[in-house]
Amino acid sequence: MKIGCSSSSSSPLLAVVSCSGSSDLKKSGSLGSRIFPASQRSSPLDKLLRCKTMSSNHLRHVESMSLLPSGAGKISQLNAVVLGESIASEENDLVFPSKEFSSQALVSSPQQYMEMHTRSMEDPAGFWSDIASEFYWKQKWGDRVVSENLDVRKGPIHIEWFKGGITNICYNCLDRNVDAGLGDKTAMFWEGNERDVDASLTYSQLLQQVCQLANYLKDVGVKKGDAVVIYLPMLMELPIAMLACARIGAVHSVVFAGFSADSLAQRIIDCKPKLILTCNAVKRGPKTINLKAIVDAALDISSKDGVSVDVCLTYDNSSATTREDTKWQNGRDVWWQDVVPKYPTSCEVEWVDAEDPLFLLYTSGSTGKPKGVLHTTGGYMVYTATTFKYAFDYKPTDVYWCTADCGWITGHSYVTYGPMLNGATVVVFEGTPNYPDSGRCWEIVDKFKVSIFYTAPTLVRSLMRDDDKFVTNHSRKSLRVLGSVGEPINPSAWRWFFNLVGDSRCPISDTWWQTETGGFMITPLPGAWPQKPGSATFPFFGVQPVVVDEKGNEIEGECSGYLCVKGSWPGAFRTLFGDHERYETTYFKPFAGYYFSGDGCSRDKDGYYWLTGRVDDVINVSGHRIGTAEVESALASHPQCAEAAVVGVEHEVKGQGIYAFVTLVEGVPYSEELRKSLVLMVRNQIGAFAAPDRIHWAPGLPKTRSGKIMRRILRKIASRQLEELGDISTLADPSVVDQLIALADV
Repeated sequence: MKIGCSSSSSSPLLAVVSCSGSSDLKKSGSLGSRIFPASQRSSPLDKLLRCKTMSSNHLRHVESMSLLPSGAGKISQLNAVVLGESIASEENDLVFPSKEFSSQALVSSPQQYMEMHTRSMEDPAGFWSDIASEFYWKQKWGDRVVSENLDVRKGPIHIEWFKGGITNICYNCLDRNVDAGLGDKTAMFWEGNERDVDASLTYSQLLQQVCQLANYLKDVGVKKGDAVVIYLPMLMELPIAMLACARIGAVHSVVFAGFSADSLAQRIIDCKPKLILTCNAVKRGPKTINLKAIVDAALDISSKDGVSVDVCLTYDNSSATTREDTKWQNGRDVWWQDVVPKYPTSCEVEWVDAEDPLFLLYTSGSTGKPKGVLHTTGGYMVYTATTFKYAFDYKPTDVYWCTADCGWITGHSYVTYGPMLNGATVVVFEGTPNYPDSGRCWEIVDKFKVSIFYTAPTLVRSLMRDDDKFVTNHSRKSLRVLGSVGEPINPSAWRWFFNLVGDSRCPISDTWWQTETGGFMITPLPGAWPQKPGSATFPFFGVQPVVVDEKGNEIEGECSGYLCVKGSWPGAFRTLFGDHERYETTYFKPFAGYYFSGDGCSRDKDGYYWLTGRVDDVINVSGHRIGTAEVESALASHPQCAEAAVVGVEHEVKGQGIYAFVTLVEGVPYSEELRKSLVLMVRNQIGAFAAPDRIHWAPGLPKTRSGKIMRRILRKIASRQLEELGDISTLADPSVVDQLIALADV
């Protein structure tokens, strides 16, 4: 099916002063970062206006600083600011990058950030045009860099950047880098599921393989605007397939290779692809998953709905299964290795308009029809490249590893496109981070000398459960920047990540963004800002976040409310495929004139942003609106709690009650005393109104392979609606659902 898409004010931040040369700041020994509680420093930020509308239930981000698991206690040489019994406020403690790090950073001071951010707000056309000019354009865009309407009261929502500019993202990822002399530089290190299986490709080799696949796609009739579904695991062939589609102007739709046949069929029926790419099987840890069988079932379902796919190109992943054990449909199924290598290693580029579609990415579809988020080419290219460069302080010598799967937006923007647009060396990992043991991540870091490591808080918390020796047995000396993505990272996990994994010397880029935003929206810049554990810090260039109340009124200064964005940015999605009305209704009608993120947010007295989770994850207990992330953070600060997930359930008195699933540190037994201790931790840190009504012991939590907790499953278990659990095929370990059900009354 051919795919097409429907057709500022100044920065809210106040000026800041640099602390790098302040005489009253003490260096923290030999550590790579300097950490100071509020009581020992002059404020590094000018006073922000106090909140005009202060929420009565504003929750400070506090966490116990005593008796935490090894590596998750106080940051080295940090004197806690005591607010009460063993409680410190994260809002008052800053972690500074070292002077050496800042001096070499792309953005090295708050002043430099402010100058760049201010210009991006006051002159977005000039700011982004200057950056866009660093890429190759066959034809430059017209006089109007951006055209937008984000206010449903003024007509249909539309966003366009660099309209009329002609380019190709594959050319900018590969040809441009080869032409610049990077042909012999490693583009990808690939690590297989098993330790002794690996491979690599230089930029020249990657370009050749992309061209071979692109030529094959053209030969079987794939043309500009045609949809191609990719259902592959994390083999090198996955980013190769994405780039090959982009090269010829086809629109790829990557589906996480773990979705069920029904879920895959939904996406096939919606976008009507010309072809599907898959492999026969994959091993994840000790488990073999027969992907081709899932594809066969999905194609059967879609054909009954009137959507047939003529070609199924199948990669022979011989480490997982054999050709003989792979079911085959002659005339439709084709082995990748039998045809693709025969094609020429050069392929002409299909030049496309900046607003031509690049890819479709469907949201998980927890309820109802999945949403087909549509991203276009030019703005997305410029935005992902720029966010990658600055948020990770990228240097040409870096080796970068993002643990996300390309089936999610993180894998699109920060495994494939963002890094390669910068000519980076990327690690691609087929397996799972705790196979064969919990030291696998750090083993890979040492093996490939990874310097930038980007992962999810869920993985961090999962690894925290195990013995520290899995981390400390490995050097990790190559690391210089860490990153977090997917959900708010609770401060105890932040500290463990910083102290133990990063040896208290690696800044953490705790990024907030969404599938819909295309790239980072609120993120630390590692060399510019002091960080607060658990805070996403400040907005990226060109982004103006606002916090609004329930009536859509902007709130200034210290406050909490709904997170919206004023004005567009180049990486914004342009529509929901085939359903522009749903696009407007979901994202632009809740608060007219703004993009509504669906997330709750607090902004502290220093202007730092703290994400409190999805608004639909806010629980209303006896009139108190409580963010689930707040309760989860309090529970996770308990020395015997490894991880927690909180959902709301109906309560006959309070309206809603708080139901907490708690995973304990390895070896800690369940007990009534521990249950009471966990509840008391929440009462002490937040208040009695936030105390969980129920603690449900959880050996594990239902997570996707990327680490996202499937909260809809937890809600169903909590409310005992077990017949409505829905699709659990995307879980990394579906067996945890049965374990949770078995422990429901313990």
